[in-house]
Amino acid sequence: MGDFGVIADVSTVMVDALTESLRGLSQVEPPIAELNDLSDAIQTPPPKLTVFLYEIAEDPVSRNRPPVRSQPPDPPTTRKPPMALLLRYLITPWGGDQETQQRMLGRALQTFYDDAILDGLQLSGTLAAGTDSLHLSLTPLTLDQKSWVWYAIQKPYRLSLNYEVRVVNLDSAVAFPVQPVRSRVFDGTPTP
Repeated sequence: MGDFGVIADVSTVMVDALTESLRGLSQVEPPIAELNDLSDAIQTPPPKLTVFLYEIAEDPVSRNRPPVRSQPPDPPTTRKPPMALLLRYLITPWGGDQETQQRMLGRALQTFYDDAILDGLQLSGTLAAGTDSLHLSLTPLTLDQKSWVWYAIQKPYRLSLNYEVRVVNLDSAVAFPVQPVRSRVFDGTPTP
Protein backbone atom coordinates (compact mmCIF):
# COMPACT_ATOMS: atom_id res chain seq x y z
CA MET A 1 0.00 0.00 0.00
CA GLY A 2 1.61 3.23 -1.11
CA ASP A 3 0.45 6.26 0.80
CA PHE A 4 1.68 9.82 0.21
CA GLY A 5 5.12 8.92 1.65
CA VAL A 6 5.87 6.31 -1.01
CA ILE A 7 8.08 8.65 -3.08
CA ALA A 8 10.31 9.40 -0.08
CA ASP A 9 10.41 5.67 0.72
CA VAL A 10 11.69 4.84 -2.78
CA SER A 11 14.44 7.46 -2.44
CA THR A 12 15.44 6.04 0.95
CA VAL A 13 15.61 2.49 -0.46
CA MET A 14 17.90 3.68 -3.27
CA VAL A 15 20.20 5.63 -0.92
CA ASP A 16 20.42 2.67 1.49
CA ALA A 17 21.30 0.25 -1.32
CA LEU A 18 24.00 2.57 -2.67
CA THR A 19 25.48 3.34 0.77
CA GLU A 20 25.77 -0.38 1.50
CA SER A 21 27.50 -1.04 -1.82
CA LEU A 22 29.97 1.85 -1.43
CA ARG A 23 31.35 0.57 1.91
CA GLY A 24 33.95 -1.67 0.29
CA LEU A 25 35.50 1.01 -1.95
CA SER A 26 37.85 2.50 0.65
CA GLN A 27 38.97 1.45 4.11
CA VAL A 28 40.19 4.94 5.03
CA GLU A 29 37.17 7.06 4.17
CA PRO A 30 34.38 5.08 2.51
CA PRO A 31 32.11 7.10 0.24
CA ILE A 32 28.47 7.52 1.20
CA ALA A 33 25.25 8.04 -0.73
CA GLU A 34 22.88 10.83 0.21
CA LEU A 35 19.60 12.26 -0.98
CA ASN A 36 20.33 15.78 -2.24
CA ASP A 37 18.55 18.32 -4.44
CA LEU A 38 21.90 19.82 -5.59
CA SER A 39 20.80 23.35 -4.68
CA ASP A 40 23.79 23.93 -2.38
CA ALA A 41 27.45 22.98 -2.64
CA ILE A 42 28.11 19.34 -1.78
CA GLN A 43 30.16 19.04 1.40
CA THR A 44 33.07 16.62 1.08
CA PRO A 45 34.91 14.73 2.57
CA PRO A 46 33.84 11.98 2.61
CA PRO A 47 33.28 11.43 -1.11
CA LYS A 48 29.56 11.31 -1.86
CA LEU A 49 27.22 9.87 -4.40
CA THR A 50 24.18 12.15 -4.52
CA VAL A 51 20.75 10.82 -5.41
CA PHE A 52 18.56 13.57 -6.86
CA LEU A 53 14.93 12.97 -7.78
CA TYR A 54 14.50 15.33 -10.72
CA GLU A 55 11.24 14.15 -12.30
CA ILE A 56 8.00 12.40 -11.38
CA ALA A 57 5.71 11.23 -14.16
CA GLU A 58 2.72 8.95 -14.55
CA ASP A 59 3.67 5.60 -16.06
CA PRO A 60 1.67 5.43 -19.32
CA VAL A 61 1.85 1.63 -19.52
CA SER A 62 0.00 1.20 -16.21
CA ARG A 63 -2.91 3.54 -16.84
CA ASN A 64 -6.57 2.53 -17.00
CA ARG A 65 -6.42 -0.21 -14.39
CA PRO A 66 -9.67 -1.39 -12.78
CA PRO A 67 -10.87 0.00 -9.44
CA VAL A 68 -9.60 -1.65 -6.27
CA ARG A 69 -12.10 -3.41 -3.98
CA SER A 70 -11.50 -3.84 -0.27
CA GLN A 71 -10.89 -7.31 1.12
CA PRO A 72 -12.90 -8.82 4.00
CA PRO A 73 -13.13 -8.25 6.96
CA ASP A 74 -13.03 -4.57 5.95
CA PRO A 75 -16.37 -3.02 5.02
CA PRO A 76 -16.98 -3.26 1.26
CA THR A 77 -15.48 -0.24 -0.52
CA THR A 78 -13.99 0.58 -3.86
CA ARG A 79 -11.37 3.16 -4.74
CA LYS A 80 -9.61 4.42 -7.81
CA PRO A 81 -6.69 2.26 -8.92
CA PRO A 82 -3.30 3.38 -7.61
CA MET A 83 -1.59 6.10 -9.60
CA ALA A 84 1.37 4.42 -11.27
CA LEU A 85 4.42 6.65 -11.01
CA LEU A 86 7.71 6.71 -12.86
CA LEU A 87 10.52 8.35 -10.88
CA ARG A 88 13.68 9.67 -12.56
CA TYR A 89 16.88 10.08 -10.58
CA LEU A 90 20.24 11.70 -11.24
CA ILE A 91 23.13 9.92 -9.47
CA THR A 92 26.31 12.00 -9.31
CA PRO A 93 29.71 11.46 -7.65
CA TRP A 94 31.36 14.27 -5.65
CA GLY A 95 34.71 14.55 -3.88
CA GLY A 96 37.85 12.53 -4.10
CA ASP A 97 39.83 12.28 -7.33
CA GLN A 98 38.45 11.35 -10.77
CA GLU A 99 39.35 7.71 -10.24
CA THR A 100 37.35 7.58 -6.99
CA GLN A 101 34.37 9.27 -8.65
CA GLN A 102 34.43 6.81 -11.53
CA ARG A 103 34.67 3.89 -9.09
CA MET A 104 31.60 5.21 -7.28
CA LEU A 105 29.69 5.36 -10.57
CA GLY A 106 30.89 1.86 -11.44
CA ARG A 107 29.69 0.56 -8.08
CA ALA A 108 26.30 2.24 -8.54
CA LEU A 109 25.95 0.67 -12.01
CA GLN A 110 26.96 -2.72 -10.63
CA THR A 111 24.54 -2.46 -7.71
CA PHE A 112 21.50 -1.61 -9.80
CA TYR A 113 22.47 -4.05 -12.56
CA ASP A 114 22.89 -6.99 -10.17
CA ASP A 115 19.71 -6.11 -8.33
CA ALA A 116 17.51 -4.31 -10.87
CA ILE A 117 14.33 -5.40 -9.09
CA LEU A 118 14.06 -4.35 -5.45
CA ASP A 119 11.43 -6.19 -3.43
CA GLY A 120 10.66 -7.92 -0.15
CA LEU A 121 13.13 -7.22 2.64
CA GLN A 122 14.99 -4.66 0.52
CA LEU A 123 12.04 -2.30 0.80
CA SER A 124 11.29 -0.08 3.79
CA GLY A 125 8.63 2.35 4.97
CA THR A 126 5.20 1.92 3.41
CA LEU A 127 6.73 -0.28 0.70
CA ALA A 128 7.81 -2.96 3.21
CA ALA A 129 4.30 -4.18 3.96
CA GLY A 130 3.24 -4.59 0.34
CA THR A 131 3.86 -6.97 -2.52
CA ASP A 132 5.08 -4.29 -4.93
CA SER A 133 8.51 -4.38 -6.49
CA LEU A 134 10.60 -1.53 -7.86
CA HIS A 135 12.19 -1.95 -11.30
CA LEU A 136 15.32 0.15 -11.82
CA SER A 137 16.76 0.80 -15.24
CA LEU A 138 19.56 2.96 -16.54
CA THR A 139 17.97 5.64 -18.71
CA PRO A 140 19.67 6.38 -22.00
CA LEU A 141 19.71 10.16 -22.36
CA THR A 142 21.48 12.05 -25.09
CA LEU A 143 24.15 14.56 -24.10
CA ASP A 144 21.67 17.28 -25.02
CA GLN A 145 19.02 15.89 -22.67
CA LYS A 146 21.56 15.56 -19.85
CA SER A 147 22.69 19.12 -20.43
CA TRP A 148 19.09 20.32 -20.08
CA VAL A 149 18.78 18.58 -16.70
CA TRP A 150 21.94 20.33 -15.47
CA TYR A 151 20.83 23.62 -17.00
CA ALA A 152 17.50 23.35 -15.17
CA ILE A 153 19.23 23.00 -11.79
CA GLN A 154 21.68 25.77 -12.75
CA LYS A 155 24.84 23.73 -12.26
CA PRO A 156 27.67 22.93 -14.68
CA TYR A 157 27.43 19.51 -16.30
CA ARG A 158 29.00 16.60 -14.40
CA LEU A 159 29.32 12.98 -15.37
CA SER A 160 26.31 11.24 -13.81
CA LEU A 161 23.86 8.37 -14.18
CA ASN A 162 20.16 8.66 -14.93
CA TYR A 163 17.89 5.96 -13.52
CA GLU A 164 14.18 5.31 -13.85
CA VAL A 165 12.23 3.54 -11.12
CA ARG A 166 8.87 2.07 -12.04
CA VAL A 167 6.13 1.29 -11.07
CA VAL A 168 5.63 3.16 -7.82
CA ASN A 169 1.99 2.83 -6.79
CA LEU A 170 0.46 5.83 -5.03
CA ASP A 171 -2.89 4.77 -3.57
CA SER A 172 -5.95 6.96 -3.74
CA ALA A 173 -7.07 8.37 -0.39
CA VAL A 174 -10.78 8.38 -1.32
CA ALA A 175 -12.86 5.23 -0.83
CA PHE A 176 -16.47 4.80 -1.96
CA PRO A 177 -18.81 2.49 -0.05
CA VAL A 178 -20.23 -0.41 -2.02
CA GLN A 179 -23.69 -1.71 -1.19
CA PRO A 180 -23.87 -5.47 -1.57
CA VAL A 181 -26.66 -6.98 -3.66
CA ARG A 182 -29.25 -8.34 -1.21
CA SER A 183 -31.87 -9.59 -3.67
CA ARG A 184 -32.62 -9.77 -7.36
CA VAL A 185 -35.71 -10.17 -9.42
CA PHE A 186 -35.85 -12.48 -12.42
CA ASP A 187 -39.00 -12.21 -14.47
CA GLY A 188 -38.09 -14.75 -17.18
CA THR A 189 -38.45 -12.30 -20.05
CA PRO A 190 -35.69 -12.68 -22.64
CA THR A 191 -33.66 -9.58 -23.34
CA PRO A 192 -33.33 -8.41 -26.93
